[in-house]
Amino acid sequence: MSEPLTKATEFAGHNRISTQALTSVAKVAAAEVLAVHPAAVRVHWSDDGGALALSVSSAMGAPSLNDVRRNPGRVAQGGGSILARATAAKERILVQLERLTGSHVSRVDVRISGLLTSDDGRVL
Repeated sequence: MSEPLTKATEFAGHNRISTQALTSVAKVAAAEVLAVHPAAVRVHWSDDGGALALSVSSAMGAPSLNDVRRNPGRVAQGGGSILARATAAKERILVQLERLTGSHVSRVDVRISGLLTSDDGRVL
């Protein structure tokens, strides 16, 4: 009986992830970070000097203004302002994509197209 191979480099061949699969993973990663349903997320891949660049357009989950008025600390609990959360989302999406797919992503651009609010004390 031969010993099992433990290193991926010991296997011959190629692994490729299709654009459709990358797109699906990107939508789910962005949706999780932005606190929305994946159907609310649009992504577009482009070439960035031979590397993958991702553009995300999505609404973002946020507490309602009534909730913020009742509990001003709610903004900080939710990750800060819309701008702060969108800025942090770029890095979080990039890290999540690279971890899940093994693909190098050069940059992530995020465009917030709206807000989905909730009064129940949590971001959607």
